[in-house]
Amino acid sequence: MKKAFIFFVGMFQLITSAHTINYENQILRHWTIPTEHRFIDGSFSMFKDGKVSIENAHNVLESYPITSLSKADQDYVYQKIAQIKALNSNSVAKATPEINKKYFGKMLLMVLFLITFAAFIIKAADQRKRKYLIPIVVVGASTLLFSFGKKMLTTTDPAFVNAAFAPFVPHVNTSWDNTYFYVESKGVPNHEMMVGISNHGWQQQVPIPQCYIGANHWSIPLNPVVAATPIAIDNVHFTRGAIAIAANGVPIFNYHTNTGVDSYLDGQLDSYGGHCGRGDDYHYHIAPLHLYTLGQTTTNLPCAFALDGYAVYGNVEPDGSPMIALDANHGHYANGVYHYHGTATAPYMIANFVGQVTEDATNQLIPQAAAHPVRNENWTPLSGALITSCVATANNNGYTLSYTLNGVSGYATNFSWSGTTYTFNYITPSGITATNYNGFTQCTVPLATSFFDATLDVQLFPNPASETLFIKINNSQLENEVQNISVYDSKGSLVYKTAKFTSNIDIKAFEKGNYLVKIQFLNSTVTKKVIIK
Repeated sequence: MKKAFIFFVGMFQLITSAHTINYENQILRHWTIPTEHRFIDGSFSMFKDGKVSIENAHNVLESYPITSLSKADQDYVYQKIAQIKALNSNSVAKATPEINKKYFGKMLLMVLFLITFAAFIIKAADQRKRKYLIPIVVVGASTLLFSFGKKMLTTTDPAFVNAAFAPFVPHVNTSWDNTYFYVESKGVPNHEMMVGISNHGWQQQVPIPQCYIGANHWSIPLNPVVAATPIAIDNVHFTRGAIAIAANGVPIFNYHTNTGVDSYLDGQLDSYGGHCGRGDDYHYHIAPLHLYTLGQTTTNLPCAFALDGYAVYGNVEPDGSPMIALDANHGHYANGVYHYHGTATAPYMIANFVGQVTEDATNQLIPQAAAHPVRNENWTPLSGALITSCVATANNNGYTLSYTLNGVSGYATNFSWSGTTYTFNYITPSGITATNYNGFTQCTVPLATSFFDATLDVQLFPNPASETLFIKINNSQLENEVQNISVYDSKGSLVYKTAKFTSNIDIKAFEKGNYLVKIQFLNSTVTKKVIIK
């Protein structure tokens, strides 16, 4: 009887704890900060942690405590918040997440099992023990039934997310806290851009590296929650701004343009599914499957992360098996966790956000980073143009974008930057028109302290390794500061952990493949990639 009771409690615990910048002209508001006698012209972006983020005319985000604003501005913010909540709560779902059916079906079976098992236990118990067992059974059944109405929470190991971005360091920099995983980049890939855009799809935009760094980073939720009502990514919702971030730090937009057409089928994208927006910001509109075909990452790693917190893979499953059937959201569950898949046909990546997201009144997902336009002209499609090349300058401070016009060559946009001055030479067969623009100073993607420390003070060898992985820290003081050492496989699963420094790890039982070794110090973290053969 005692063993049966222990089994019952164990089963109960297992069941209840298993889920361990289309840049249109913006209407600017005149904001007032009475205490500082200041005025700001900008548009409302978001409200978080008691601060209001305002996007000024130069597309720069500035944050102010809501209490510092005038009463009229505070009322305006609260009105906007109410509008955003109403917009999200009234969104019509095109599909119910697959988890609802599977999850509720599983829970129903668990409840039936609990009731049957409990009845057996109670019947077998003597009269004296029944008075203790019955309340436990009632509480257990109530907890399970109550869980039907709860939204499913997924806690994502940041080491798993970091593994996807690691192949693109130092072009991306990553960090995280308990809520978000942050990605910093310049939004420029290490492949050719713009070539292949058809003769009616180019709006005369060019790729200017952006500063998605600091407070203007990309944010991926680490605790995504399955939405009761998924919001569709269509020609109505999320037509402005990014919906995902590729592993190489390039944002990914809705495949619909702001006019509602399929940007890929309309010939507006280059050979890699990208082009430039009105802020001269390069971004993709379809899944970056080329990261696999170019050998820049491996199929067991995500090629992108949606801004609802869920990973995006290619046309195979993370374990290398063929892609299983996709649901109406363009993904499915694997081991209880949802992920999307990129495909060559619409919707290319995500049909509906499975995770909870917030869409603002301008049809943009928030929070997200913002591009900084340099040119002020309202450029329009150049009919008859066909981009033939886009080549970086020798000093990597600009590009020359060449194109033909109605079959005639000799056209180009040559642009470069120095400090805050951006010089554009618009070249035609009949001459050159030069224009200077005042813009932002080009930034540098920060090099994380962890990678700096890894280069100077931490060595892992041999790499590849087969039997023993040795860890050498060149600073004896740092050895004493080691809090723990963790090893994660390519799926982000923890396969080894020790709470103190060790100079070697026995890896004979590890499967062949790529691993991340994370060494946590008092004030920093070192993450290094190793291969086990």
